[in-house]
Amino acid sequence: ASAPSAPLQYGLYSSFMGCFVYFFLGTAKDVTLGPTAIMSLLVSSYAFHEPVYAVLLAFLSGCIQLAMGLLHLGFLLDFISCPVIKGFTSAASITISFNQIKNILGLQGIPRQFFLQVYETLRRIGETRAGDAVLGLACLAALAALRAMKSRLPRAASVEPLAARISCWIVWICATARNALVVLFAGLVAYSFQVMGSQPLTLTGSIPRGLPAFRPPHFSMAAPNGTVPFQSMVEDMGVGLAVVPLMGLLETIAIAKAFASQNGYRIDPNQELLALGVANILGSFVSSYPITGSFGRTAVNAQSGVCTPAGGLVTGALVLLSLAYLTSLFYYIPRAALAAVIISAVVPMFDAEIFRTLWRVKRLDLVPLCVTFLLCFWEVQYGIVAGVLVSGILLLYSIARPPIKVSEGDVLLVQPGSSLHFPAIECLRDTVCSRALAASPPRSVILDCCHISSIDYTVVLGLAELLQELRKHGLSLAFCGLKDPVLQVLLSANLEGFQHFPSQEEAERCRGAEPWDSRTDPFASTTESS
Repeated sequence: ASAPSAPLQYGLYSSFMGCFVYFFLGTAKDVTLGPTAIMSLLVSSYAFHEPVYAVLLAFLSGCIQLAMGLLHLGFLLDFISCPVIKGFTSAASITISFNQIKNILGLQGIPRQFFLQVYETLRRIGETRAGDAVLGLACLAALAALRAMKSRLPRAASVEPLAARISCWIVWICATARNALVVLFAGLVAYSFQVMGSQPLTLTGSIPRGLPAFRPPHFSMAAPNGTVPFQSMVEDMGVGLAVVPLMGLLETIAIAKAFASQNGYRIDPNQELLALGVANILGSFVSSYPITGSFGRTAVNAQSGVCTPAGGLVTGALVLLSLAYLTSLFYYIPRAALAAVIISAVVPMFDAEIFRTLWRVKRLDLVPLCVTFLLCFWEVQYGIVAGVLVSGILLLYSIARPPIKVSEGDVLLVQPGSSLHFPAIECLRDTVCSRALAASPPRSVILDCCHISSIDYTVVLGLAELLQELRKHGLSLAFCGLKDPVLQVLLSANLEGFQHFPSQEEAERCRGAEPWDSRTDPFASTTESS
């Protein structure tokens, strides 16, 4: 991919530096950093189709991402939940696959937006080029067959004949290198047609040859009426300086988490930020525009059997070799064959089972999953952001409305099920007051704090008001099971009427005591003071 209206070679310039950097700094074996369609469109919006702006945007985005990594802000990306990841990957597998249908059918001028893409493809399906369709479907069938052969290939035992072991080894090599073999075969077919003087296939076309010069990005730009200084360029890019690095890191982390969870390993978000930032900074020295994690190329990596980030070294070296010597050979690669490779790689990422799993496990998690899944058909970045926001709202709601267990007796034993934070204190006050005052006769309260590990100042104020409210009605409030940090905070606050039981057992023994009133207080002997 290259930025719309930018020279084609800038897409290749952006394709190798991220591979080398990620080998040294990345933590996911499958991830490939490079240009993507989403990032290309964002860059074209904020760089005004000017390569100088695009390269400078890569440098500044890298600086922002690197700073976030050095400040250990990667924890913010932990708020991307598994349902959001699954919604993103499932939607991306559909949108990327359908985006390649136009190349399978040999159609031109199909819009990028998914719904318009579906409409235009179905409307113009009669214009399908037979050569592209036959080759594309044949490549898809070959890739599916080779994948099935690899999954069913038995492990050759050392006692088997040498011929059998060699045969298994050859089949394994062909199945593992199926993407390269299919593209090579399709290229030979296209070259044969070219030699015969007829070409029924849509080819990649010519790409300018040569390596980019290693130099820092331009911090000013020549214009017909003078020079555009650095400050003006930054002002022109405006909000793009926040949107581009944010979308870059969101896409990279989402892809890394998706493949990490699928393959059973963990990633370090801070390290991923460092890798992305350094890749964009160094990439700007070779005329790269902003890069991010590429879902399609990462899926091809995973399907090709890549085991370590060292696969990036091979990818980067091949891109450099191609720029220097092989760009003329790219001319004969059919687009239908490349489309078949991409479709074959991303289709397995669609996870239909996750919908049934969440329905059984926790149906509320279907909300961020469906929001992400549906909005990703509009724009991937909107889907991820919306999913994160919905997950955040659900998380905040659980903090603001913690489970509260109330046990009836001569006194009420109230036990919050999680830590108390300032959004939850009103819920706790309402629960305690309504249950204590609605009882006949009204009952005093023991607050079991065994699950509370920390409180804030707003909670302290709320507990003070709760003590006063109960005291107005001749009732008492005592605490039990306070952890040391919480106890120290409450003692420091000098709450009037604060009483504490060291353990829940002592509180349980007092549940059968006579109801408290303003004259007698069975907790008086256990009151703790600072």
